[in-house]
Amino acid sequence: MTNKDRIYLDYAASTPVDPRVVKAMQPYFTEIYGNPHALHSFGQEASRAVFESKRVIGQAIGADYKELVFTGSATEANNLAIRGAVKSYKLKVKSSGKPRIITTTIEHESILETCRGLEKEGVEVIYIPVNRDGLVDLKKLEAALNDRTVLVSVMMANNEVGTIQPISEISSIIKNWKLKIKNSAYPLFHTDAVQAFQYLDCNVNELGVDLMTLSAHKIYGPKGIGALYVRGHRAKGLGFSGEQPKGSLAPIGYWLHPIITGSGQEFGLRSGTDNVPYIVGFAKAVELSMAMQNRESKRVGELRDYFWKELQKIKVVPRQARKILVPERSRGASMQLNGSMKYRLPNNLNIYFPGKSAQELLIKLDLAGASVSPGAACSTRTSKASFVLEAMGFSEDRASQSLRFSFGRQTTQAEIDRAAKILVTAILSK
Repeated sequence: MTNKDRIYLDYAASTPVDPRVVKAMQPYFTEIYGNPHALHSFGQEASRAVFESKRVIGQAIGADYKELVFTGSATEANNLAIRGAVKSYKLKVKSSGKPRIITTTIEHESILETCRGLEKEGVEVIYIPVNRDGLVDLKKLEAALNDRTVLVSVMMANNEVGTIQPISEISSIIKNWKLKIKNSAYPLFHTDAVQAFQYLDCNVNELGVDLMTLSAHKIYGPKGIGALYVRGHRAKGLGFSGEQPKGSLAPIGYWLHPIITGSGQEFGLRSGTDNVPYIVGFAKAVELSMAMQNRESKRVGELRDYFWKELQKIKVVPRQARKILVPERSRGASMQLNGSMKYRLPNNLNIYFPGKSAQELLIKLDLAGASVSPGAACSTRTSKASFVLEAMGFSEDRASQSLRFSFGRQTTQAEIDRAAKILVTAILSK
């Protein structure tokens, strides 16, 4: 079976690079190959490509090109946001207490592991719980804010269950709290918008975020390129005890300390020669995604709903030592949705299959030509149950018997119908 014959339902893990993106990238491998920081013509041509790419991406999120820092991945961008903010805070704010970070229990591993590492370095981390829909407890988040809080990091949409968090509402909570303590600059507000960027409005001004992580390979761009938006702030009245930057607009490096040092590229925040072909590809992917965002969100959402409706016609019921499918009217434990359908990305379904090992079901589906995932692609090679589902209050058994189905541009109704039949066969098989 070739890849063309297979059904790919793991778009939340990664997407195929759009041919138009590949075409846009090609000249920068063999023709426009100069170092963008070189002064000669080759370098200046590459530099213009980087500038134009930042302009395109910035326009898509309502930001200035100077507020974008390119990174090697979204994981690196998340590390820069968190570690960079803590380092900068320690240098600027003279405090005897531990710096505090507030995040949630269902963040991407690149957030959680970074926070765990900082805990070992003396940083206090508060993990805010979520409900059965995956929504963060706003009252507990607000109660966790104090005058040592450096950063609040809440992902815009979860990578496993697709839950969309109320980012604007969280921003308002943080802003109102800041006003209570002499218009403080802290805490900064960071969101990982990697999953959301393809389907939701990610205007940083409307969201009210200071830092936002983006990735190319989740929007039909190349792997190996990410970006961090860093808001440029007015210097007046920042509330720092240390020296304030000169000029009307604080440089973006004022909020963060670099975690990769060298020649000072990306405004001093991320040293290393710019990956021009991938940067150009990222911008082209953004341009294409924004042009079709509304249309594609509607189309994919309809396919997702159709697939779920088809699956609800069957039930998984214990019978002796095995599980079989029976008509909907029969008694037994049916497939169940994990998370909320209301507060969910249009391309995501996370389904509980009672009595069926997610790993075994995944293998059966893959052998039959349908590729899905039990959860985050970064951790699916382990046998552990989904920590996201457990954090939402589900049992370990349920977490280990759930699969994620995520849809994308190449998904068709014909594929959905085939996938449903393959799934039925996989569940029926011993």
